[in-house]
Order: sequence, then structure tokens, then C-alpha cells
Amino acid sequence: MDTRRSVAGIAVEGGRFFIAKRIPGGDLGGKWEFPGGKVEEGEADADTLVREYREEFGVSVKVGPLLGSVLFQHHGVERTLNAYRIYFSADSFTLSEHTDWRWAAFKEIKDLDFADSDLRLLPQLEPYGA
Repeated sequence: MDTRRSVAGIAVEGGRFFIAKRIPGGDLGGKWEFPGGKVEEGEADADTLVREYREEFGVSVKVGPLLGSVLFQHHGVERTLNAYRIYFSADSFTLSEHTDWRWAAFKEIKDLDFADSDLRLLPQLEPYGA
């Protein structure tokens, strides 16, 4: 299994996207993102999203279809980012890797300090923000 793959969970309600702001530190510290993470050896994309949302937000998610995929560079290594529609019914979260979360309209995302790899997904996600 290729370990140079990451996933992002895309939750959409009423044309607004679930986003979260990473804790300070590291490459993505303080940036907003579509939460997700690196796919571990032998792990399926959907399993990664279930694990990451449980670890980072304390919620269970159901993983739906692939909405988009992009290539990006991280420390000189080409990686793939696959974005999947996710569903959860939580309205409160236990934040472990983030300082904040919110539902953002598509047009707001471009004005936030957002992770570059996630910004590459926007053309493929625009239809879901209508």
C-alpha cells in the first residue's frame, strides 16, 4: 500500500463545509483545514477517516463517496490527497489537534489561512457549496 496518501473528510450541511483550525506548531500549525490525515500502511482511506475523526474530534463518521483527488508536494515528496464525503451527527466535539471548528460557506474558505493542499481541492468541491 502506498503510504504517500492522505485523506480529507468533507462534511457539508446547507452548502456549508465543516472545517477546523489546527493547533499551533508544525507545518500546518494555526491553519484551517478539511480534517483528515495520513493513510497508514495497510489502512483503507475510509478507515483512516474513521480513526482520525475519532482521535481528533471524539465523533464517529460514516464515509461516503470520493469527491475529489489532488496531488501536492510535502517536503519535496509528491503525495495524493483524496477527499471523501463524510457524515456525522455530532454537535459537540472534543478537540485534540485543533483549537476551533466551524461551518464555513465555500466563498469564506478562500479568505481563511487554509492548508495549501486542501485549497487545491476547492475546484472539485465547489458544486457541493451551492
